[in-house]
Parts: sequence; structure tokens; C-alpha cells
Amino acid sequence: MPPRTSDAADPAHIAATGRPALRVAVLADSDTRWKWGALTARRLTAPGTGSGGDARPAEISGLLLRGRATPTPRQLAEAGEAGADTDRVREVTAAGFLHAVRDEGYDVVVLALVGGAVQAMLHGLAALRLPRRPVLVTGYVGVVYEKLADGLLLRHGADVVLANSRHDAERFRTVYEGVGADASAVTEAALPFLGGEPYRPEEGRDTVVFAAQPSVPASRAERTYLLRRLVGHALLHPDREVLLKLRSKPGEHTTHIEELPYQRLAERLPGGAPPNLRLVYGHMGGVLDRTDLLVTVSSTAALESLHRGVPTAVLSDLGVREALGNHHFVGSGLITSWDRLDGGHRPRPDEEWLAGQGVAAGGAYATAYDTARARVADLLAAGPLPGIAPYYTPASAPGYLPGVLARHHLDPEGRPMPGAMAPREPGRVRGAVRGTVRNAARGAYRHGVQRVAPVIRRMGEL
Repeated sequence: MPPRTSDAADPAHIAATGRPALRVAVLADSDTRWKWGALTARRLTAPGTGSGGDARPAEISGLLLRGRATPTPRQLAEAGEAGADTDRVREVTAAGFLHAVRDEGYDVVVLALVGGAVQAMLHGLAALRLPRRPVLVTGYVGVVYEKLADGLLLRHGADVVLANSRHDAERFRTVYEGVGADASAVTEAALPFLGGEPYRPEEGRDTVVFAAQPSVPASRAERTYLLRRLVGHALLHPDREVLLKLRSKPGEHTTHIEELPYQRLAERLPGGAPPNLRLVYGHMGGVLDRTDLLVTVSSTAALESLHRGVPTAVLSDLGVREALGNHHFVGSGLITSWDRLDGGHRPRPDEEWLAGQGVAAGGAYATAYDTARARVADLLAAGPLPGIAPYYTPASAPGYLPGVLARHHLDPEGRPMPGAMAPREPGRVRGAVRGTVRNAARGAYRHGVQRVAPVIRRMGEL
């Protein structure tokens, strides 16, 4: 994705507005967190509809944390279709990110990362001891159904910890207060990618979409079961369009490792897939434009669907279990089975549950980011911010924190380890060679996860 020229420091721009544009960085480690982070940055810096906000335009830079799930160009383009684009994008290491913050003068940094990476970046930024540091924002890309305490405490230390609903905000504050941590950073907002036109049935259209997830369920037997039930539904309703919505293509990684892609399982279907069943990609909003029933185990796509009023079903076929994440939907009125869906059942959501999840359609979503936007503006106007103070420190978690930091090549004080310093920008040829080698290594890793590891496990079970 080529960089776009910014007018942030242009003298004419400054003369016209009185102030340079806000400089915002989004650091993300996967395609879904990239989408969340870029859209969050846009919402936090957009003109407010209500309380507060910084009136300056924003220049948003994208930094992709190098790792197994670094988004591919196709994934970036797909996220861009949903509005998750930025002024420029580049790949960095943890040390490279810290150098960028030190040298490039960002006003706001959105940490769209897994909890351990958020904690590492917070300690790394604290170790820089900048005279004027950026406002630090983090949060969750979707439904928070596992590792609540662990994930939240790893995010503690950011200035703003976004909660996607009133329900989440209450849970987050309870966890922080329960361990004696400052809970003032918790700020209620909403998922930044909700939107689209309200659902309207169309004459002659009958489309069922199954929203697949990379790691839920995890076993071959359970994933094969879901695929066979989808095939059975298509055969039972030959005039209905049945779509299997996939998050990534084989060889790509998303937030979670997908060892058994549905594409591979579909290749082994006896007799192949029926003609009215298709595999589709693309951002969820575009698929929902033509959906009449969304079916999932526990995907965040259910919240997007509910926000638009699309009939939505959460499957109980594999049980209602914490490991599946569908326990989050207890009380929603959406939990049902393929048998009932085959017979024509359409769940009706509980309105009170919807309101608590921040997905109720209507005017409330338009102001969902006003409080967060005002908080960021207040922090920007407050002058130099206090030092970053995560809950975990070398004194409070000496048996845990050093390992979290070491995974990102930071020492126990948050400083880059020897050999982890940000490399100088290579020449064009050398950079191309390095990029080719890195992509080949990443491809080999993904091949190992998706092809070799399952074979080794099956051999071990003999």
C-alpha cells in the first residue's frame, strides 16, 4: 500500500488551521486487529457529534508488528474496503516501533495487539522516558469471552482502555478494582466496524451465511461436522443460496492460528459441494448486504449482523461452552441448532441483551465514540502526561513480566535487547531480498502449522 502525502506539517495547512494535524500511529499484529485499530483511530479523531473532541484533522500511520500473523497485502486491501485505511503503512519490529515513537512525534498511538504485546509496548515506551509522550489507546477487537483478567491486566497502563459495550465496561472496571488497579482508563465505546444499511428482505433473495472462525471449534471432527451440516442445509433447500464466509485464504494467518482451514476440509467432501453452496471472502459488511440469516458458533460477525437487524443464529450443536465462546450469547435469545434452522426457525434477539452489548440499532451508535473522543482530547490538552504505570512491574510480577517482555526482545526494564535494535533502512535491492526471504520464512511457518503439525499429531495418536 503506497504512502500518501500528508499535509500535517505543511505551512499553508498550519496557517489555515492554526495547528498541525494530529499524528496518530496504529500498531497492529494481525488483520482483524489492524481493521479494529485503523477504524478506531478514525473514530477517535473524527469530528464529534456530542461531547468534546479535537477539531484538528488527523494523519494516521499504520505500523504492522512483524510476526506470524502480519497481514498480507490481500488482507490489508480487504480491510481497506471496510474503511480501515491509513495514510501510510510499514512493517516494524518492537524495537522499530519504539524508535518510530521516539523519532516521529506521534500525538496518539493505538495499540491494536494481543495483550502480551500491549504490555511489552507499554514497558518499552515507559523506558524511553520521553519528555512528551503520546496518548496510548488499546482495547479488544470483538467479544471478550476468555482470559478476561489476564488480558485486561496486560492492557493496564494505557491511558484509554476501550470497552465495546456497557456490559464489557462494567466487567473491566470490576477486574481492575478487584486487584487494586486504577480503573479510570476504562472507557465505554463500541465496536468501530458496526454500520451498513438496516436489513430489508428482498423479493426472490434467500441467502444463509455461515461465518467461520479460524480456531473455534478447533478439532477436525467438530469442524467437519459443521461443514457437513452446512452442506446438508444447502441440499435440503436447493433454491437457497448458502455461503461459507471465510476469514482468510490457505497460507494466510489471522488473529488466531487456523490449523484446519475449511477450504481443505471442503476438498474432501464426498461428491463435492452442492451447486448452491459457495465459499466467499471479503469484508463482512459487504457479505451482510445480501444476507437473510447469519449463522455462527460465536463470531463477532454476529454483533455486526445484529446491529443491522439481520436474523442471526448462534449454534448449540457442539454445546454451549466457554471454549467455544458461545456462552457469551446466553440470554440473547439467539442460541439454537441446525435441526431447528433446517426446519425454518429464525431466532428473535432479546432487546435488553442487545442494549447491553452495544449493538442495538438506532441513533445511539452515532454517539458511541463521543466519550472516548472527548477523553483523548482532554489528555492531549493536558500537557505532558504522567509516566506510564502498568499494573505489572518487575516488583509485582517478577515471575511473569520478564517472559512477556522477552517475547518481544525487550529486557526486564523494557529496553531492546542487544541485537534487537531497529535496523537501518536497507537499499532497494537489499530490502527486496530481505522481504522475499522473510515472506518465504513466514510461508514455511504457516505451511508447518496447517500441514505438518496436524500430521505429526495424528501420528502421535496412533
